[in-house]
Amino acid sequence: MLSHNEAPRRLYPLAAVVGQASLKKALLIAAVNPLSGGVLARGEKGAAKSTLARGLAELLPPIKLAAGCAYGCEPDKPQFWCPRCQALGESNSWLARPRPFLTLPLNATEDRVAGGLDFEIALSQGSRRESPGLLVQAHRGILYVDEVNLLDDHIVDLLLDAAGSGQNSLEREGLSVKRPARFLLIGTMNPEEGELRPQFLDRFGLSVLVESEKDLDLRVNLIRLREEFEADPEAFRDRFRPESEKLKSQILKAIQILPLVETPERVRKFIAELALAKHVAGHRADLFLFEAARSLTALAGRRIVSEAEVLEAAPLVLAHRQRESAPPPPPPPPPPPPENSEDDQEKSEENDPPEPPDQNQPDSAPEETPPKPEEAEPPEEDNDPSEREDEEGLDPDQNAQPPEPDLSDLSEKIFEIGQTFRVRRLEVAKDRLRRRGSGRRSRSRVNQKQGRYVKSGPNDGQGDIALDATIRVAAPYQKTRTRPEGLAVALRASDIRSRIREKKMGHHLFFVVDASGSMGARGRMAAAKGAIMSLLLDAYQKRDQVALLSFRRSEATINLPLTSSAHLAGRLLAEMPIGGRTPLAKALVATSQEVRNVLAKNPLARPIVIFITDGRANVGLNGDQSQPLKEAWSLARILAQERRVKSLVVDTEEKSLLTFDLAIRLAEALEADYFKINDLRAQTLLDIIKKEG
Repeated sequence: MLSHNEAPRRLYPLAAVVGQASLKKALLIAAVNPLSGGVLARGEKGAAKSTLARGLAELLPPIKLAAGCAYGCEPDKPQFWCPRCQALGESNSWLARPRPFLTLPLNATEDRVAGGLDFEIALSQGSRRESPGLLVQAHRGILYVDEVNLLDDHIVDLLLDAAGSGQNSLEREGLSVKRPARFLLIGTMNPEEGELRPQFLDRFGLSVLVESEKDLDLRVNLIRLREEFEADPEAFRDRFRPESEKLKSQILKAIQILPLVETPERVRKFIAELALAKHVAGHRADLFLFEAARSLTALAGRRIVSEAEVLEAAPLVLAHRQRESAPPPPPPPPPPPPENSEDDQEKSEENDPPEPPDQNQPDSAPEETPPKPEEAEPPEEDNDPSEREDEEGLDPDQNAQPPEPDLSDLSEKIFEIGQTFRVRRLEVAKDRLRRRGSGRRSRSRVNQKQGRYVKSGPNDGQGDIALDATIRVAAPYQKTRTRPEGLAVALRASDIRSRIREKKMGHHLFFVVDASGSMGARGRMAAAKGAIMSLLLDAYQKRDQVALLSFRRSEATINLPLTSSAHLAGRLLAEMPIGGRTPLAKALVATSQEVRNVLAKNPLARPIVIFITDGRANVGLNGDQSQPLKEAWSLARILAQERRVKSLVVDTEEKSLLTFDLAIRLAEALEADYFKINDLRAQTLLDIIKKEG
């Protein structure tokens, strides 16, 4: 964590950063006027987002702080002073110091961010006193969050509350304290790793899409400058000191001019009209645009805001809030024709000439001409011989299924990936086991000193000590216990309580895809690929591990071992061919082996297996075709015995006059949730996974 007490001599100067004019402008706007909102830098990795954010800190003018004050108290606002400053009163000494610059780490606990009970004071003096968190320590300074989109939800909630109210409310461990927490929030993120919650995104007044430089000469110059900085940081900073001092002077003058800047009424109206034209939600965009335009006016040394400053600030304020305009309403239906009387209708019929007979229409329609061999496509579902009922009917209990021809020589076909969509939350129910790991999927208890403190429990050596709960347990016995010297509370080993924390974890998702010939009917494979790709992208954002298995002809293939690479998964998914018979039994064996390998390495893992199939099986483990369904169902029951595995069956068989519901039987054997393929695009899949099997 970099604070105002650390020497910034190794910081790369903001003035030396090549390009990134939009982000520099946004940072200067926010530095001059905190009411313009924080700055969010969105873009690819290695584009100087963090360098610019840190470089801004040394350009800001110093502020007056009391010696030894950790709350950033303002000398002219005694009503908000901390207990220490109140106790010193007028004797307090105020010194000019650099503004605080604090970095919020991704693994920060709630205590570190919002503050908590001061354990040392509680044990030594027997009194409750707060220990300030990062939100309070950043008051009047900068709070920087790298990869802000990866923060845990409960930390985001704390930031939202502080950013909206300008104060930090601490209501826990017997404390009820409110402290000022007005800071400039600067966040960076890579959109490929997931987007921000809309509520959090809207809190950033300014947003900039950061891209790497495309000009060859600029990239060469960038390398040269960085090389010079690494060789001699002091000399490099001295070289750019005049430009840095010029920026400092510009910011200071703008801060002094800002209270004098006036906004004409026509400009206010122009701001409102512009926000309406961009279809932004709410009124926060209008306010941020108003303040940003005032900042640009002050930076230019002027005192009257014009439309030019509004248009200059608009892309920074409106781009991340703009919504698509609503489609126009459909035109009204045409008025019905006037009703004719019976006499008029008869007269009209008499005057209408009779229709000539169609000379090209035969008395009976001829039989359809079969397509030429070179024009033949994968069999449609209704015409697939594998889906026709034989003359004696079907009896699932006798392992009967639609008779299928030998599809081993069927020409392969590769379907494109269908339309992707934003998926809903994919979770499994919580349990009481403590795990290690990271991710952004399902909430779980953890045996780490990270995550949200949800409750306390007996000390088992896995968590950190819950002092508030420990003191409550020990309180009734204080009259009868001898207190050690220097301590106000006498504790015993039996009093100790541990904190139980929760955080989100990733999962192992196994997609088991039927790639046999029947998947080609009516483009079902394209729809299935689109849904799988959507889940792969979501898994990448949620830090899941994903594996892809397919089964066709006589084998089950692991197309993609466990990985978090959505790019690789998408490429392999696009190239996945279909055709041939359906070795469902081998798919179950391969899936079971992969899942058991994961559980052997991590017994606390909770894999999710998603079968995408019509439930058919016509190839056994040893190539036997006598009872492939019974063999598959038997293997499915074995997999269902592993209670740590969550299974789901997506039935690709479309409803028609003749359906066999074999996927339902597979789901029953797996004790899995079941639904139809068409529900994938309606996102029902993710709702079903939430259920506990």
